[in-house]
Amino acid sequence: MRTLSEATAKIAGLAFERKYIALGRIINHWETIVGAKMAHKAQPIKLNYRKGPVKGKPTATLEIAASSADATLLHYQKDLILERINQVFGERWISAIKFVQVPVNAQDLKRKKMPPPLTEVEKKSLSGTLNCVEDQDIKMRLESLGRSILMDEKR
Repeated sequence: MRTLSEATAKIAGLAFERKYIALGRIINHWETIVGAKMAHKAQPIKLNYRKGPVKGKPTATLEIAASSADATLLHYQKDLILERINQVFGERWISAIKFVQVPVNAQDLKRKKMPPPLTEVEKKSLSGTLNCVEDQDIKMRLESLGRSILMDEKR
């Protein structure tokens, strides 16, 4: 006898294996599929499978998260996106795209890398430049501005 968790894991693993591998491949090629401008504004989130017209050959619908304005722009490129996705897989099993709208004020879908912190030399240079400023409030604000400028230069 086997535990139910072993059998469930085996069945679920077989059922979901192709689904998550396919979504991973789409995510890896996402910039080539939708273009560099739209890649950070939209993100593939889900694949929904259904039985296809040919026995044993499933078709899938890809769900893409985007703001309403970006979803409209992507809707006009839907056929091109489908063609590019199916080029990645070499067969035509993704047959439709569904757009899921996310709020415009949501965080960017692409994470920004933080620049490395300021070095001791940069910190000393910045504080040495601001030694002549007597007002502490203005000095703190100028120091914050200087840090921001130095951090932007590192990017």
